[in-house]
Parts: sequence; C-alpha cells; structure tokens
Amino acid sequence: MSTAIDIGTLIVSTPGTCGGRPRIEGSRVSVLNIAIDYKAGMSPEEIATARINLTLAQIYAALAYYHANRAIIDAAIIAYYEECDRLEAEYKAGKLS
Repeated sequence: MSTAIDIGTLIVSTPGTCGGRPRIEGSRVSVLNIAIDYKAGMSPEEIATARINLTLAQIYAALAYYHANRAIIDAAIIAYYEECDRLEAEYKAGKLS
C-alpha cells in the first residue's frame, strides 16, 4: 500500500529561491512557469511530458494553486512579459550586450 501525499506540501515559497515565487517542492519550477505553459494551450499531460522531472500530480497542484490565485499570477505573467519586451528593446537598441 502506498502512502498518501498531503497535497499542501507540493507547492512551497522560499525566500531566495525562484525570487520567492510559489514553486513545486523539490524543483525550481515556479507556478508561474506552469501557468504560462497552461495558458499557451498545453494540457497538464503535455506539461508533465515536457517537464520530465515533474509528476502529473505536481502539475495539477501547480494548476490548482494558479486557479486559486489567478488574478495575482496573471498579473505576474503580464509583468514578466513586459519585462521581457523591455529587455528585448534595450538589447536591440544596443543598450545590453
């Protein structure tokens, strides 16, 4: 008989790891990363296949966390893409090397 897993232990936030963002325990994969994949149209199964170090249960835990905190994580995703756009523009302008 296998031991039950407390799903509350699958997502953690640690200052100094992944910028303190919620992440999958035992990994450096943030809920934000999983949410980006999900919003890009990937199914939980496809995400688990692409991230072979994670289980399907971990992916579903991250998605549950995302859905429970959707407004906050969606705002973080927008900020992430805005920062990417800003850095790309600076790079193209020769301000970054």
